[in-house]
Amino acid sequence: MQITLETKPFATLETDALVSYVFEDADPVQGRIAEVDQLTGGLLRKLAGSGELTGKPLEMTLVHAPRGLKAARLLLVGAGKQEKFDAAVLRRIAGAALRYIKSRSVKQFAFVLRENEPVEAATQAVAEGALAANFESDKYKTDKKDAKSLDSIALTGFSDQDRVAAEKGLARGRVIADAQNFARDLVNEPSNILTPRVLGEKAAAMAKEAGLYVDILDEKRIADLKMGALLSVAQGSVEPPRMMVLTYTPANPKTGAPVIGLIGKAVTFDTGGISIKPSDGMEKMKYDMAGGATMLGVMRALAALKPNVKVICVVPSTENMPGGHAQKPGDIQTAMSGKTIEVLNTDAEGRLILADGIYYAKQLGATHLIDAATLTGAIVVALSNINVGVFGSDQPFTDKLLASAKAAGEKMWQMPIDDDYREFIKGTVADIQNIGSGKGGGAITGAMFIKEFTGDSPWIHLDIAGTAWNDDAKPWLAKGPTGVALRTLIHLVMSY
Repeated sequence: MQITLETKPFATLETDALVSYVFEDADPVQGRIAEVDQLTGGLLRKLAGSGELTGKPLEMTLVHAPRGLKAARLLLVGAGKQEKFDAAVLRRIAGAALRYIKSRSVKQFAFVLRENEPVEAATQAVAEGALAANFESDKYKTDKKDAKSLDSIALTGFSDQDRVAAEKGLARGRVIADAQNFARDLVNEPSNILTPRVLGEKAAAMAKEAGLYVDILDEKRIADLKMGALLSVAQGSVEPPRMMVLTYTPANPKTGAPVIGLIGKAVTFDTGGISIKPSDGMEKMKYDMAGGATMLGVMRALAALKPNVKVICVVPSTENMPGGHAQKPGDIQTAMSGKTIEVLNTDAEGRLILADGIYYAKQLGATHLIDAATLTGAIVVALSNINVGVFGSDQPFTDKLLASAKAAGEKMWQMPIDDDYREFIKGTVADIQNIGSGKGGGAITGAMFIKEFTGDSPWIHLDIAGTAWNDDAKPWLAKGPTGVALRTLIHLVMSY
């Protein structure tokens, strides 16, 4: 989909639809919307007076053949209270407007920014929202006769003097949204097509195109490096595991900056292994590689945005299957670090592959670690599908990530990780066990297990099990993969 910039008066634009937004107020017809009202002969004030135009969040008011405008339609989207308005709200408005317009077979529209918007941030938000909203999960449908498509958007509402800022915002927004959709496309692939080997091939192809260093470890190299935790999960499947390493090295590294390690869980299908899951809903377990997909998407964006810090991405990938060679509850495994693990539940496999991924990232020189994983159902119980669960061993580092989440408009909530929880994973016949011995706190004990392999490095764990997949479509996003945490992690790295 093409996005262009337009500085001509919005009233003169010949387009299928002119789109803007109104705030929830006693009089929503203010500023630029008042200009539109004058052009339409007071129509918007009449709509506001009748209660049809209120500005409530994501309320859609569509006017056909609006008087005084060259556009065939006028769409006004509710922006909610002005004091709560920010780039995250604007991103959703742009996405919701696109999906609403697209469903009505509109092929192009112009999006009018409101007065006093910071142009660079606003154009970035609109580009991100629109491009993410245009993603559909219907890749494998053969009958597309009813499929809707949208060709182009023109962004307007700013002056020629602001064009450079608008171009910067648009370029950055496109890079981030394209990376998000790249990750979502990976998550959406069925597991019979996206095996660990194929994921490795796709990661290598992306890295080479983006100019990143890439190293794909096959099962032999994984075994030579004694990654026993990853191999233990993989041994039940006929599909061999892979460990993907992508590295971004800046041309002018910032003195004293950390080397950031991004580690993503990529279980391309999770049956639970011998501790098999219930069949109801198991088809969604293709998205158990969302953490790895997110990290690959982040690296794709960073290659274009070029931060001044080195970033090492490690993505361990496998299937978790109940084959004749599968590990069994009670087995003892030895991780790459040398730590021994008592496997009490084979469905707690994500933490096992992350153990080797994190330790390897440290071996490669990462000083600050962040992992993302669809790790536990317990985080869904705690936070539902609204917030990402955040666990951190270093509060300043964690605060920095939470600030990035707020700036990127992604909801995240810090969870406790007190030393008292360490007792829950203390092993009986090995160093540690892979599930907690106490009742409750499953998301925390999962994080505590991963923490065992981080040493004294500042570390953050993002449990995205509840937020990586939308069971129902949102007004601004299709049903299916979300690409959650990608924008936050890009913002965090760029903030250095």
